Amino acid sequence: MTQSHPVIKKAVIPAAGLGTRFLPATKATPKEMLPVVDKPAIQYVVEEAVSAGLDDVLMITGRNKRPLEDHFDRNYELESALIAKGDDDRLKKVQESSDLATMHYVRQGDPRGLGHAVLCAEPHVGSEPFAVLLGDDLIDPRDPLLRQMVDVHARTGGTVIALMEVDPSSVHLYGCAAIEPTDEEDVVRITGLVEKPEPAEAPSNYAVIGRYVLHPAIFGILRETEPGRGGEIQLTDALQKLAADESVGGPVHGVVFRGRRYDTGDRGDYLRAIVRLACEREDLGPDFRTWLHRYVTEEM
Repeated sequence: MTQSHPVIKKAVIPAAGLGTRFLPATKATPKEMLPVVDKPAIQYVVEEAVSAGLDDVLMITGRNKRPLEDHFDRNYELESALIAKGDDDRLKKVQESSDLATMHYVRQGDPRGLGHAVLCAEPHVGSEPFAVLLGDDLIDPRDPLLRQMVDVHARTGGTVIALMEVDPSSVHLYGCAAIEPTDEEDVVRITGLVEKPEPAEAPSNYAVIGRYVLHPAIFGILRETEPGRGGEIQLTDALQKLAADESVGGPVHGVVFRGRRYDTGDRGDYLRAIVRLACEREDLGPDFRTWLHRYVTEEM
């Protein structure tokens, strides 16, 4: 008989980072509000959670992050102005963000790392399993990674982590997983995790990317986790404890992602993400691709 596991209902989005790599643009504007074409990066992430069936969203924020709350709230003055102009298309776009999900917010306070940010979600999440989505990783909606992870959790319980194969020389930029194969393609068992190892010490070239489905036992582990790399409470260190002892919160599985991912936390990748997404837009793509080809072949 197939074991029944709790249904994932809630998503947590840590968004308290300072965005120092994008200064001075992020001096007064949250990095999550930087536009990717014509929509802020954070909206793509919330849309991904909703498309996976998670419309209860908790955002972990910090100082100077009020624009995040404003973006997902109603703007009656703007809506009234658009209605008066008869601009139904833009009115629909403005209302989309406020109608997406039931949004909640809590401030992290001290920026003590991703593990601490996740721990801030405990009063809202309680004893339920939940998803965590990092805003720097934009997953193309045509590649429903989170939905696949939720489905794996429904079958296995425990914790499910998104993985991606990277060049071995790049593993020091990521959390890295020791894995064992399963009978299911692109689903592996995770037996260990290391935060940003040197290439010679990495257990594999399977890197952790910013999507997690977490067992609530993670909260108790995070409360006991000492600051690790960078003096911060690392989520990877807590996940290592889950992977090492299945009795605590069940098995830890990984879903190997082979789809389209846009890293907006890096300036170069942020620009590449905008170009790729703009090229694929029906309303922008044809003219933009023509200009881009001419620029690359004639002006560079």
